[in-house]
Amino acid sequence: MSNVKNITSKILKDAEAGKENILATAEEEKNKILSKKISSANEIAQEILEKAEVEAKSKKERVISSAKLKVRNNKLAAKQEIIDEVFEKSIDKLTELSKEEFLNFVKNTISTMNLTGKQTLILNETGLKFVDVAFIEELNSKVKAQITLSEKAGNFKGGFILENEGIEINSTFEALVSSLRDELEFEVAQVLFS
Repeated sequence: MSNVKNITSKILKDAEAGKENILATAEEEKNKILSKKISSANEIAQEILEKAEVEAKSKKERVISSAKLKVRNNKLAAKQEIIDEVFEKSIDKLTELSKEEFLNFVKNTISTMNLTGKQTLILNETGLKFVDVAFIEELNSKVKAQITLSEKAGNFKGGFILENEGIEINSTFEALVSSLRDELEFEVAQVLFS
């Protein structure tokens, strides 16, 4: 019986030692796994932080770039508004021509045109006050066309329109300044903003 007890006792001791060994190995394995997971989690956290930092920097750059673009566009819009004003004022200045200056403008402009047939001279209210029958007769003596004065005033700031069977030659101040604007806008901008 004592042999059985000894064997049982030895089996129990061996089992206890095996249990301790298994538990120690399991604890060691657990610590290795935890260490790897913690290390992996720290790496992921670092990657997330770096990515967030890059995204924040990129977003900041986009916001700054957008703000600079908006400022530039506002500046360009303000400059364009000033240029528009300059051309509008040039039209207004032309509308201030004296009667003599206006009549010379009409006469000189029409005399350079190669006109034929019946032409109707359309003027605005101010132009109608300046032009009389004698002026129309003088025009007709200088051109090959037969010019008549429209009694109806045109809706424009100044200058004139010649109309022949629905075809118009637009020599209003607005049209003349507009046609010169493409050529002059760059020069005007340089004078104003350099």
